[in-house]
Amino acid sequence: MNEETDGKHGVQSLEIGIALLRAMVQQGQRAMMLKDIAAAAGMSAPKAHRYLVSLVRTGLVEQDPVTSRYDLGPFALTLGLVAIDRLDRIRHGLSAIAALRDEINETTALAVWSENGPVIVRWERPRRPITVNVVTGTALDLLTSASGQVFAAWLPREVTAARIDQELASMRHPTLKNREDVERLLETVRQAGYAHVSDYHLVPGVEAVAAPVFNFKHEITLAMLVVGVKGMFDTRPDGPVVIALKRAATRLSERLGHCQA
Repeated sequence: MNEETDGKHGVQSLEIGIALLRAMVQQGQRAMMLKDIAAAAGMSAPKAHRYLVSLVRTGLVEQDPVTSRYDLGPFALTLGLVAIDRLDRIRHGLSAIAALRDEINETTALAVWSENGPVIVRWERPRRPITVNVVTGTALDLLTSASGQVFAAWLPREVTAARIDQELASMRHPTLKNREDVERLLETVRQAGYAHVSDYHLVPGVEAVAAPVFNFKHEITLAMLVVGVKGMFDTRPDGPVVIALKRAATRLSERLGHCQA
């Protein structure tokens, strides 16, 4: 049985390459000689060299042409930054929606963008007898959900265009009939700084407001939501719920490195 091709056992060559990367990270040195990397990984220098050649080609490792020392490459840096961004934004986001729930005593939720559209990743239940349960892990529509409108308003047009066209062709919306209607809606959302949806078609009798959260690159990275029962939920632009939501989203954006112009 070939361990490098058998799915149950994983790919041995990949594990060896990761062992070299781990050795470089754990040593804590900016750049290392081949013999030192090999020793730290517990393998011979010729074997380590073969794997380092491949790691250099992928960008995970780079070699200084003058000193011949090896260091982590640009792709390793990219992986690290992406991992930190994803870990920190979710962790801080969960704390933010919990704090917002405590402040306004309403159901709060956190949404991320996925290849299938906005997805609710966590929600917080308020301390009141009548609440709204939010389904996590389900992709939401762009045009008829508050989180969807927020992402549609601030994501690049090329990211959302195909999905918006698909939704326009398949749904019957009382006000959104064409692209011009959608653009007017999204501009309203951008001007207001939040989206409001009443009677979302998946959950009748429910209202939601959502606000964007931006990262250090000034890109939308999350959406914070407040959800409530229609008629029992204050969605006025100058009401305490919307004000608290926008304030919480701004604070979270600042924590993720976003600086307002």
